[in-house]
Order: sequence, then structure tokens, then C-alpha cells
Amino acid sequence: MAIVPKRKTSKQRKHKRNTHSALDAQNLVTCKNCTSMIEQHVTCYRCGFYKGKKVAGYTCLNDRVQ
Repeated sequence: MAIVPKRKTSKQRKHKRNTHSALDAQNLVTCKNCTSMIEQHVTCYRCGFYKGKKVAGYTCLNDRVQ
């Protein structure tokens, strides 16, 4: 015999359990150098700046050879 729940799990109980599964919206800010929308605390992928300074060794979209 397999293990079977004694009672049916109600919709309310199921939804209460899954309240933490929702995804949060990203916090986007404007880059101070090129004014593109980027995530917080991340180097800008277009210009390669972070906190107003150029990040050494970072190849941004403008520097990549196609």
C-alpha cells in the first residue's frame, strides 16, 4: 500500500504554501554615462561604466568587434 494523504489539500492551503514562489520585478536604473536602463549594482553592458568609472577589462557592446 502506498502512502496516501488523509485529507484533500484545499485550494487556500495550497495557495498559501505557494505565495513565496512569485518572481520579483527587477529594479532598473538609468546609467549615468549613457542613460540606458540597467540593473542596480551591475556594470553597464553598453558603455562599461560602473559608478561613474570605466571598468578595466570589461568589453561592452560598443567595444566588441563584429
